[in-house]
Amino acid sequence: MHIEFDAGPLINDRITGIGWCEIGQTSAMARIHPENTYSYSFFTSGKSSREERVKEFAGDAITLNGSSFSGYLYRAASTFLPLPYSAFFGKKADVTHFFNYIVPPFVSGKKVVTVHDMVYKAFPETVRGRTKFMLNTGLKKSMKRADIIVTDSEFSKSEILKYFPQHSGKIRVVPCGVDTEKFRPCDDMERISQVKTSLGIEGDYFLYVGTIEPRKNLGRLILAYNALAKKLPDAPKLVLAGGKGWLCDDIYAKVTELHLEDKVIFTKYVPSEDMNPLMCGALAFVFPSIYEGFGMPPLEAMACGVPVLTTGEASLPEVTGDCAVICDAYSPKSIAEGLYRLCRDEKLRLELSRRGLERAKQFTWERSAEALHKIYKELV
Repeated sequence: MHIEFDAGPLINDRITGIGWCEIGQTSAMARIHPENTYSYSFFTSGKSSREERVKEFAGDAITLNGSSFSGYLYRAASTFLPLPYSAFFGKKADVTHFFNYIVPPFVSGKKVVTVHDMVYKAFPETVRGRTKFMLNTGLKKSMKRADIIVTDSEFSKSEILKYFPQHSGKIRVVPCGVDTEKFRPCDDMERISQVKTSLGIEGDYFLYVGTIEPRKNLGRLILAYNALAKKLPDAPKLVLAGGKGWLCDDIYAKVTELHLEDKVIFTKYVPSEDMNPLMCGALAFVFPSIYEGFGMPPLEAMACGVPVLTTGEASLPEVTGDCAVICDAYSPKSIAEGLYRLCRDEKLRLELSRRGLERAKQFTWERSAEALHKIYKELV
């Protein structure tokens, strides 16, 4: 087969979870199935830096299929006019996979789209306006164009069926994986200390990694941490590592309102090579999200052997199983109690670390890529 991957999620300076999911699945597939040919298709908008960025992930096994046309203009115009995708990227592909919700018009060969979640339907108030507009205007047509719709969890499948029951026959669940070369236990205390110093962290800390936005439930996490800090004056710091998201101002304001500026640390951008030591240096990883299509960060923490606190919401139980402290997402008191347990119970932390490492072994990119490959073969 010749398989084309839409590399749109890979061209930005800071890659999101969607991009890392694509990198994990496509690079693993190219490695374990060399009998196929593969290419990344993407609009360069005339910027050579984009081609260099995609080339970094392509390696020797995936070729580049770039168009100098503006991706922004194409997406905007194709929302209203049926501009053929094949006019820019040719008609050689047996399968083209779009990893970010939208299948454009007139794509050659079979079409696969990944729909990661339905947050724009379930929590529309937490979604950026332009993203909401794109999905409201394009997702219905996109799912109709697709031959197969891939999603990351059984929870997300049930959400898609809630809003688009007519597509029940072509939805497939392909769980994400974790890069165990990047996320693994680290006992290099000097390296951990270097990263902590670079981010202004001293002593023990709880760590959150992800976008700073309302659906991550950070407002309640900060209230819970405030309760913990009153009970334990020497409580570990709370480190929030992530880029600013939609409607994040209230989260920053909450820290100031509660006078927690010395205890809650919002980091600068964390380079990819620093993420493993940052994870491994944490007393525990906290992820009290309300809505996730999969929930990569808790899985990455488990692969590092770090105990996890999360909630029973959405897909998170599918990822963490019984390997995390589970809290009520809507109760700051419940979250505070979970933080207190992790502070005080070293035996619990060691047990969660052991079980989390075993659980993470079930989620490999090779297994994820193999499931995708079977879908491509089913189509062709």
